[in-house]
Amino acid sequence: MFKANPNYQRLQGSYLFSTIAKKVAAYTEANKDADIIRLGIGDVTQPLAPQIISELHKAVDEMADASTFQGYAPDLGYEFLRNAIAEEYRQRGCNIADDEIFVSDGAKSDSGNIQEIFAADSKVAICDPVYPVYVDSNVMAGRSGNWNPDLQRYENFIYMPCTEENNFTPEFPKENPDLIYLCYPNNPTGMTISKDKLQEWVDYANRIGAVILYDAAYEAYISEPDVPHSIFECEGARTCAIEIRSFSKNAGFTGVRLGFTVVPKELKDADGIALHSLWARRHGTKYNGAPYIIQRAGAAVYMPEGQKQIREQVAYYMKNAELIRTGLQDAGYTVYGGKNAPYIWLKTPDQMTSWEFFDHLLSEVNIVGTPGSGFGPSGEHFFRLTAFGSYENTVRAIDRIKKM
Repeated sequence: MFKANPNYQRLQGSYLFSTIAKKVAAYTEANKDADIIRLGIGDVTQPLAPQIISELHKAVDEMADASTFQGYAPDLGYEFLRNAIAEEYRQRGCNIADDEIFVSDGAKSDSGNIQEIFAADSKVAICDPVYPVYVDSNVMAGRSGNWNPDLQRYENFIYMPCTEENNFTPEFPKENPDLIYLCYPNNPTGMTISKDKLQEWVDYANRIGAVILYDAAYEAYISEPDVPHSIFECEGARTCAIEIRSFSKNAGFTGVRLGFTVVPKELKDADGIALHSLWARRHGTKYNGAPYIIQRAGAAVYMPEGQKQIREQVAYYMKNAELIRTGLQDAGYTVYGGKNAPYIWLKTPDQMTSWEFFDHLLSEVNIVGTPGSGFGPSGEHFFRLTAFGSYENTVRAIDRIKKM
């Protein structure tokens, strides 16, 4: 008789945002007149920029003509897109070649899949709180060990607490990891890391022979000069880092799906095996490439007019972030983030648990957020709100919270 993968039995409950969706659906069913404002999932609300729409239409027309029709995409992605991405890196002083960029259908997919090219017994270090995909994908791969319900942790993972005490920046773990997941600007806390501090992590990874899996999905929201947009701004990163990025949050591609991962050719394991070739093989075997139409839309992001338009959209969301951050502070909440990221990380009042505050917000003022404990044990007594709603709904939400 066949057997299911036993590692899946170690997963704790359903995916965080699926749980939230079920709770909201149940509340809506019981309260059909409720005017719910959703500031939970990081889904954008503004339409695609005009330059992107224009390139999409052109690409659709090309697909209707036999002379310009495109079939299977190249494994790594079309050269026109990879070149545009690499050129942006080079403008920031990062030495990235076109063929070190692997185009995909999004950062979530790559964040979950990248672990496949590493040994099954790799020791994994994760920030706490953290984006759940890093944890769950390694649980599925068998690296987690058993779940400890008392500690709310997996026994084989190295947890790096990010708390108020350390300004939500992880410290080097006592036990040497093989894989280190870092995400900056951070999801869920909205906090950032300075270039000097990130350089310390690069030096540390090179020293112990670890790989940093760097999620830079929110780099477009950085406004402060000392915050790096890429880990490859740091000296030595090419021998210890892989960077994952998304078009979802900078250009509104949550419903279109496009992302990429950068794997430098110098990055090699203890036996001298290049991770670039492994990821290329994995990509070619399990992925058929992002559609031509979508990659043309992605290339529009790097056109001068496209850059101008997506900066305007980022500014729109950061206006929401400022509104949420200052509004919550005025209402007496302790608040973090919201300056270089579209996320606001607030401390729950009166020692309420994260899920208690979730239920309280939903029932009292019909606002949906994300419980901090869903991102890890150090997220307990915190709560995440996103700035991706409409400005009008954001104003209404903060007014409701102030009156609560």
